[in-house]
Amino acid sequence: MTVSRQGSLFRRLLLGFMLVMLAIWLCALARIVHEADVDQRRNSAIVNQGWARQIALNMRSVAGRPQAMREVGTAIEALRQDMFRQLGFPSRARTRVWQGERLVYSSEPGPASPPGAQPAREADGWSIWVERDAASGITVERSERIDANWMFTASGAGYLLTPLVYSLPFLLLPAWFIVRVGLRPLRAIVAAIEQRSACDLVPLAASPYKELAPLVAAINSLMRRLSEQLEREQEFLTDAAHELKTPLSVIQINAHLLNSSADPQRRQEAGAGLRQGVARATHTVHQLLALERAGSDRAAGPLPLIELVAMVRDRLALAAPLAIQRAVDIELRTTLTCQLALHRESMAALLDNLISNAIKYSPDGGIVAVRLEVDGGAVRLRISDQGPGIAPALRLKVFERFYRAPGQDQDGSGLGLAIAERAAARNGAHIELRTGADGTGLTVVVSLPGQATRE
Repeated sequence: MTVSRQGSLFRRLLLGFMLVMLAIWLCALARIVHEADVDQRRNSAIVNQGWARQIALNMRSVAGRPQAMREVGTAIEALRQDMFRQLGFPSRARTRVWQGERLVYSSEPGPASPPGAQPAREADGWSIWVERDAASGITVERSERIDANWMFTASGAGYLLTPLVYSLPFLLLPAWFIVRVGLRPLRAIVAAIEQRSACDLVPLAASPYKELAPLVAAINSLMRRLSEQLEREQEFLTDAAHELKTPLSVIQINAHLLNSSADPQRRQEAGAGLRQGVARATHTVHQLLALERAGSDRAAGPLPLIELVAMVRDRLALAAPLAIQRAVDIELRTTLTCQLALHRESMAALLDNLISNAIKYSPDGGIVAVRLEVDGGAVRLRISDQGPGIAPALRLKVFERFYRAPGQDQDGSGLGLAIAERAAARNGAHIELRTGADGTGLTVVVSLPGQATRE
């Protein structure tokens, strides 16, 4: 079994802080690099202009003497190199001096022709300044290399990284403290859940933090559903024990009589009682299971579309043997085509119980009328019988489990309408009991949400 490595929300948040700080530092570094490049170019141009003018002033005193002019140029270049060597700052420069059209001095090999009229420019990473002295005819061209790459050297990187290295602990420690304290309410929720027993499904206290409120609400919703599920299971066990007690007692008594009695008549009566008890117990178990399934939680995802008219026809066909036994006619009248989102199993239980009740309580030779129609934007299923009906005062009471209206002579467990009500709620429907159209019998109306079309 492979165990996946768990991540850490604390490390995730702390890493987020570090990434934000790194992003800020990179933005600041980019700005520093840009500003340093601009400043370097401006400073190179100013320094270059100053040196050019200084050289021109020195050359003016020895104008017309080429050898003296070369000596002055060489001395100035030596002075510049010595000065920058003492500063420890690398600098590369070149100087050319013309008097008229004649090149008098050049610190590096280059073109002998004088420069153009443009006094300042940049070319190939060099800042160039041209100084002209009209009185003496001296032209000085001085070029200095723009050193914009010093930031990418070891000394430049050390200069830029030092603030980050020194400030990182002072930034991470507050971030670590803030994240740890910020997660404390979440740890409190975890501790409150861990301290509970398996039977403690009391809702958690509401969180004062809006970020944690949805989590607490979701946990409380889950606890409520679990509590309802446990209550249903407890009810199911209680109901099963209560309802099976009588038929099992009947089975036990008749089995004892069948085994111990020598009278053929008593043995025949015991056998009939035994079969009746088994049938009643079987029917009760099926009804209890149907009741439990009808009230089960909704499955994840959307419900499938089911053609309701075809489903009603199928359930009526399954009830046909009972109707034939009672000589009851079943009529289905509809001009609709219904594609509705339904839970198939619970909807089948609803139809089976309503149809079987209508057939069972109708008189022999009676009629059960089934209608499907559109009324007020909803699809309504009407099942009418010609039986004794249910008094208006009892029409809410009969939906309770195991309740049967007084005066009924039909066998039953008292679960049929309870199953139908739960199944209707499972499908977002509403069930209602009314008096039959001619004032007799019972009409059950099931209102289903959805659209229908006429054939």
